[in-house]
Formats: sequence, structure tokens, C-alpha cells
Amino acid sequence: MNTHQLSAVVIVKNEEQNIERCLRSLDWVQEILVYDSGSVDQTVAIAKKMGAKVIEGEWLGFGPTKHKATALAQSDWILSVDADEEVSVELKNEIQQKWAHLNPEVGYRIPRLSFFLGRWIRYGGWYPDYQLRLFNKKYSQWNQATIHEKVESKHQENMSNVLKHYVFKNIQHQVETNNRYSGLQAQQMNRSGKKFSYFHFLTKPSVKFIECYFWKLGFLDGWAGYVIARSAAYSVFLKWAQLKEMQK
Repeated sequence: MNTHQLSAVVIVKNEEQNIERCLRSLDWVQEILVYDSGSVDQTVAIAKKMGAKVIEGEWLGFGPTKHKATALAQSDWILSVDADEEVSVELKNEIQQKWAHLNPEVGYRIPRLSFFLGRWIRYGGWYPDYQLRLFNKKYSQWNQATIHEKVESKHQENMSNVLKHYVFKNIQHQVETNNRYSGLQAQQMNRSGKKFSYFHFLTKPSVKFIECYFWKLGFLDGWAGYVIARSAAYSVFLKWAQLKEMQK
């Protein structure tokens, strides 16, 4: 594989606890571009020390920011990785072995395996959690969604090996993240004209718990699976409650 043909792109803000692990897993890629949106910790210093090209710019929302960072990369082929993720050795080997046969018109979806509460989570809808992260920017690109962004590609194929995801430090971190994301989701619903519904407000949280814990076998992940299902239900509750607040 000619790594001069592949750029890894990472968007960050205050990721000093994660960034070294992430960048170390990308040391086989010629260009590592880190786009920082105002970190006040040691993120930028660590990234520069590890040889990454650091560009500092404003936060535009998830989709627009990733789109901008991708455009700044030297290569057409992009491997997009979040700061709390790590490219497994097996995934690196798979990309290198398949490189000569990758189709630039295809976006490649990578299974993501998340670590939470001391274990790798394999149920509850958290795995395989395919993410389209390997693509050629001439044919595929991030959309403009400010949350739940995704790469739009006409053709998609799956990779076999995982991208490791260190999703939450602890339960408090999970609660804080749910609070932030549920607010962003409510804003997005409000902008799109979605109206508050008491029926959805009262039923969807319970349905979400049943989906995660029973239908998607979250109970097989033990204590972590229960926490995840309850948290998912609470996030849905918050989303609809905040939408109601916005539409008073």
C-alpha cells in the first residue's frame, strides 16, 4: 500500500485523554490531519508532538466541520476517525491488504466496537454499528447534518475488522453526553417542523428501552447493557421534553 495516497482526518476539541491513543493507531498513514475547534487543554500540543498536521478552525456542527476538514486533506482517499476511536491492528492490516483493489466510487463501512463500563459491548444495538469512514472524497463526502452526520456515497461495502470506540469514561460522562445530544436532536426536530406529540413523549422512551434491552439482546451485556438501555430511553424522554419546551 502506498500510504501517500491516504489521509487520516480527526476532528477534536479538548481530547487530551484520547488523542494519543487515536493517533498512535494511525502511525502507518502518511498524512494525519487534526482539525481542532478551540481546545484549551493539551490536545494540540500532543497532536503536534506526535507528528500530526494541526489546523485550528471554528466549530460548524459535526457534518460541516468534518466536510471542511476533509477538504483540507492532501489525499483523495480519506480515513475519518474520531478522537475517542482507535484503528485496530486487524483493521489496519485489512485496509493495507485490500488497498490495491479498493474502488474510489465505493464508500467502505467499518464495524465499530464500543468499550463501556469495563467491557466491550456487543448487544443492545451497539454492535456492529457500521460507520462509513473510508472513502474517496471525489465521489463521497460528509453531509451537512449538524448531528448524526454521515458520509453520503452511492455505493457501499463493508469491511470485516473493527474500529475500537472508547465511548464514555463513566456513567456521568454518558449522562452529560445524552443531555447535550438530546438537546441538539430536539433543535434539529424543531427546525425541520416536527411537532411535539404527547403520544410519542409517553410511549417512545419505554419502546426504546424494550428495543435495546430485549429485542436487541442488551441483557446479554449484563449491568452495562441495562445501563445503556435505560440511558437510551432517558435520552428519548429528554429529546421530546426539550422539543415541548421549545414549542411553548
